[in-house]
Amino acid sequence: MTDFIREGRLFRVTAFLPSHRLLFLASAATLVDGTTTRVEVSIGHVELMFLKPLYRNGLHIRRATTAEFAVLSERHGIPEASAEYTWMLERDGDSFVVGANPNWREAEYELMGERQSLYDEPWPPDFPAESGHVD
Repeated sequence: MTDFIREGRLFRVTAFLPSHRLLFLASAATLVDGTTTRVEVSIGHVELMFLKPLYRNGLHIRRATTAEFAVLSERHGIPEASAEYTWMLERDGDSFVVGANPNWREAEYELMGERQSLYDEPWPPDFPAESGHVD
């Protein structure tokens, strides 16, 4: 299993497109945390989410454990079939999303130019970027 870990960065919810059930979270480069990259996470096919508007200590996206899923399932009526699609957003937090495997992209902020998002088309971008997904 591959987790997505970017701790120590400020992330915020940047968009949710209900017609496509698509959630975006992003972290810009800041002097405060000494970062030079922009990081964006996208989660599609969102069925249910319990979010904070800001994640001041970063993200740690991982599949919910069996115990966590049992609590969430009982509390929110999540069907057992959704266990493998329930993603925790923090190491020890309560935020979660039920949806497809999260994807992420990261690139040097100064190379973005006029681009507003790493998910703007066309992809791949004309500058170096890293990307991946959470399994």
